[in-house]
Amino acid sequence: MTAPSTVAEIPTPALILDATAMQANIERMAEFFREGDCKLRPHFKAHKTLEIARRQLAAGSCTGLTCATVAEAEAVADICDDILIANEVIGPDKTARVAAIAARGVDLKIAVDSLVGLALAGEAAVSAGVEVGVLVDVNVGMPRCGVPPDAAAELAARAAETPGVRLRGLMGYEGHAVGIPERDKREHVTRGAMDGLLSAVSAVREAGLPCDIVSAGGTGSYDITGRIEGITEIQAGSYALMDTAYAKLDGPFRQAIWVLGTVISRPAPGLCVTDSGHKACTEDHGNPDIDGVEGASILFLSDEHASITLPPESAIVVGDRIRLVPSHVDPTINLHDVIYVVEGDRVTDVWPVAARGYAEQRR
Repeated sequence: MTAPSTVAEIPTPALILDATAMQANIERMAEFFREGDCKLRPHFKAHKTLEIARRQLAAGSCTGLTCATVAEAEAVADICDDILIANEVIGPDKTARVAAIAARGVDLKIAVDSLVGLALAGEAAVSAGVEVGVLVDVNVGMPRCGVPPDAAAELAARAAETPGVRLRGLMGYEGHAVGIPERDKREHVTRGAMDGLLSAVSAVREAGLPCDIVSAGGTGSYDITGRIEGITEIQAGSYALMDTAYAKLDGPFRQAIWVLGTVISRPAPGLCVTDSGHKACTEDHGNPDIDGVEGASILFLSDEHASITLPPESAIVVGDRIRLVPSHVDPTINLHDVIYVVEGDRVTDVWPVAARGYAEQRR
């Protein structure tokens, strides 16, 4: 299939990217981390795209890349030799693949919050004749993974004595704080979460155990957590492309990606329908916004349709293109095979979304 040369030729629904805006976001974040001891570990899950990851690494201030899945780590292992899978890895197939990545010379770390996860990682590493790094995952307030802060030292001690693994430090994600719109409240909750993580760090070090890495943070808290003494790296990712949820925080980053749809119906004066439904744009953080059409808003998304309310006098007609601003960029990216890089009306490149879906189920 011939790649489109203009936006009008892009088959919809599709992701379109303003690479200039994206690069400005990447440079702005890298500049922030050029000062201070804390560095950036960009989260690959936000875009799953090698061309974007390369640009993040090239901008500097990075310790490596963060991934959410083993498949993501496999995808970036050729372009980055320092990877953190900031997630628990459970299952012999997955831990064997983790060990295989480490065998390629990658400094690979995974999160652990259980003896089961620790044992599986160690067994796979020993079997492969390699060493896998682990970060004890600490629950700092978000009801997801992680041990309580006062249990971190005990699990760290078990990690230190487990063959095949090497204790590298701790991590904790203040996900319950990063999206709080009010800056003062966001900072208060973030600092409280980091107090819990740093108390665990102190306990681990007082036990004589290594804790070189203290990993935390996200796009909504990078400039708070990233200036807290003792935090060594920040796992921000959404800043590169942005979405409406993070735009509410009034940060310095520009919207760089949209879902492009085609108007397929104009059934009433105050309504049009595009082909960009929730199989093209997720709504877990709310409906997307409409870009560039005054007075327009999403009425609802269905599988293959976006129903959009319009001022009755709107000149929108069937065949027009409408851009949606995603409310949550990460899962929206995961719905698409490629990203179309555009400059004005020209398509300048097409980037594969290298790690979309669950590659584990296609092996």
